[in-house]
Amino acid sequence: MNAKLTLRMNVGMIRTAKSEASRRGKSVSQIVGEFFDSLASGQRQESKLPPITTSLLGILKDRGVRESDYRKHLREKYS
Repeated sequence: MNAKLTLRMNVGMIRTAKSEASRRGKSVSQIVGEFFDSLASGQRQESKLPPITTSLLGILKDRGVRESDYRKHLREKYS
């Protein structure tokens, strides 16, 4: 049995939701329903990374590398 649910959102968010629903060929209600289903089942669809990227995750953890080090590297590389 389906029942009506009213959501209040700002106009911009509503436009975005309708646009995304249209792009996916679904209704906003379907998308919201799928979201709530995923919360209830504890399944969150995480983006799947390529195997090479997955293998590199966390490789620099606790190595003392900071974001500023990376920014410095990029400045030197592209200067």
